Amino acid sequence: MHESSQSDAVDLNRLYAHPTERIQKAVLDHLMDFHKAYLAKATFFCLATGDGNGLDASPRGGPPGFVRVLDARTLVFADWPGNNRIASLRNLQNDDRLAMLFLFPGLETFLRINGRGRVSSDGDLMQELREGIKVPKTAIVIRIDEVLFHCGRAINRARLWRDESHLDPNHLPTVGDVMAGLAQLQGDGACQKFCV
Repeated sequence: MHESSQSDAVDLNRLYAHPTERIQKAVLDHLMDFHKAYLAKATFFCLATGDGNGLDASPRGGPPGFVRVLDARTLVFADWPGNNRIASLRNLQNDDRLAMLFLFPGLETFLRINGRGRVSSDGDLMQELREGIKVPKTAIVIRIDEVLFHCGRAINRARLWRDESHLDPNHLPTVGDVMAGLAQLQGDGACQKFCV
């Protein structure tokens, strides 16, 4: 791809209508009770972070309420073990900006949160976030800059929650197929755990 230049710029203001006043006013810098109600039910979101080398989007999941509301402008969630790439944690140590996109199974709506995050290993906080005997090593504390609901047109177009849209795994490469392909690339037959 060639580098973009000013001559490549698209006149977006000509092509797209300006957001309505109602949409603009729906963007807040703090949580209201209806945001908190959705967060209390949330079980999945994607976390976007970045640094000078690029961007990263990481899936996060847990039981309802695993993202906790500390106050109207502060959230926290535990970081549980994955593949140990910890790209999001490393990114936040260099650039504290982040974005969260929540999906709600069966619902045609998104919740978006933009803000600043920091990694904490505070002992008391880790105990508060424990699940049974499991205690996290770290957590991400978020200071909210923007929170908004996003319409579910993308979910509608994808027919995401409809039974007929569910994929048949028999028509896709298995985890074993992927691991075998990665092992060939590595040459020595070794393959990291399939969890990216």
